[in-house]
Amino acid sequence: MAGIYFHIPFCRKACHYCDFHFSVSVKNKEAVLNAMRAELEQSYAYLEGDRVDSIYFGGGTPSLLNCEDIGHFLDLLRRRVDLKDLEITLEANPDDLNEKKLDELLLAGINRLSIGVQSFHDKDLRTLNRMHTGEDAKRSIQLAKQAGFENINMDLIYGLPDSSLSEWQENLDLFLELELPHLSAYSLTYEDKTTFGKKLKNGEIVPLPEDTVIGEFHLLMSKLDAAGYGHYEISNFCLPEKHSRHNSSYWSGEKYLGIGPSAHSFNGKSRRWNVSNNARYLKAVEQDLPFFEEEVLSERDRFNEYLLTSLRTSAGCSILKVSRDYGDLRGKHLLGELQKLVKRGLMAQSNESFILSEKGKLVADKITSDLFEL
Repeated sequence: MAGIYFHIPFCRKACHYCDFHFSVSVKNKEAVLNAMRAELEQSYAYLEGDRVDSIYFGGGTPSLLNCEDIGHFLDLLRRRVDLKDLEITLEANPDDLNEKKLDELLLAGINRLSIGVQSFHDKDLRTLNRMHTGEDAKRSIQLAKQAGFENINMDLIYGLPDSSLSEWQENLDLFLELELPHLSAYSLTYEDKTTFGKKLKNGEIVPLPEDTVIGEFHLLMSKLDAAGYGHYEISNFCLPEKHSRHNSSYWSGEKYLGIGPSAHSFNGKSRRWNVSNNARYLKAVEQDLPFFEEEVLSERDRFNEYLLTSLRTSAGCSILKVSRDYGDLRGKHLLGELQKLVKRGLMAQSNESFILSEKGKLVADKITSDLFEL
C-alpha cells in the first residue's frame, strides 16, 4: 500500500510554533497548484506500481483551497486509482469550516478531516498566533459531524508556555466530550527559525518546566487509555479501527509520494525532498528542471529508518524483521541492546518485538538515536 501527500504551501498568517514550509502570500497560488498537478503526472511512477491506499492534503493550510481545486487533484488521480475505498484526509483550520464548505468537501471526496484546534483556551491561541477561538473550534467540530464527517482527528499541543496541568486536563476533557475517534497530541518544540525559537533565544519566552510537560504527557496517556483510545504511536491515539491509514503507512515503511514545495517522498530504495521555495519550485516544474534532491538509501540507512519509525509505534521493533531484512549480525546486536533497555524499564518485550514502556516514551528520541548505526 502507498500514500500520496499534497503539500499546500499557503497560510493566512504564521503560527509562532510552525516550522513547516508555507507562504502568507497567495498571489501565485493557482500557478503553484498547476505545477503540483504537473508534478503528480511526472512523478507518479516513483511509487513503482504499488496500490494507493490513502491521500492526504497537508500544509500549510489546505482548507484555504476551494473545493474545485481539491476536485482537480482527485480527478487526476481517478485516472490511475479507484478512490472508492481510499482514506482521503484534509487538514483544516476551524475558522475555514462552515456548513457550505463542509458540504462541498464531502462532495469533492474528502472523507477524513484533521482539524488544527491546538487548544480550547483563547490565551493559548493568542500566544500561538492562531486565528480561531476556542468556541470557533468547538463549533467547527460540531458542524463537521452534522455535515456527515465521521472520521475526524483533532490536533492539540501540550507544554505551552504559561499553561498549567489543569488547563491541559480541560483540553482533554473537551476532546472527550466531543466524541471524536482520533487525537494527535504534540509536545511544543522550539524550532530555531520560528517566532517561538527566536523569542526563546532572546530570552523573551520561558518554556514550561520539564516536570510539568512530563506530567501533561502522563495525563494524556492515562485519560485516553481510560476512555478506550489506543496509543498506537507516540503522538497519536484512536478508537478501535480508527487509526490514520496515511500516517501509519509512514511508520510501517510503506511507499509515499509527496507533491508540492518541500514535500518528501520515499519508496524503500530512495528518499526525495522537493525544494522549499514556491517560486523556485514553480520555475523548475514549468521549465522541466530538477525540483528535488534525492538520496539512495544504503542498508544502514534503511535499518536506521526502520528503528526510527517502528519504535514510535505500539507494534514496536521486530527482531525477526531486522534479522531477515538487515542481517543476522544486526539482529543479534540489536537484541542485546534492547534487552538492556528492558532491564532499565524503558522497553517491554512482546514475543520477538520490543515496545517502548511508558517511561521509555518520555525519552523516545534519545533511545532511538543511541540505537542508530553510525
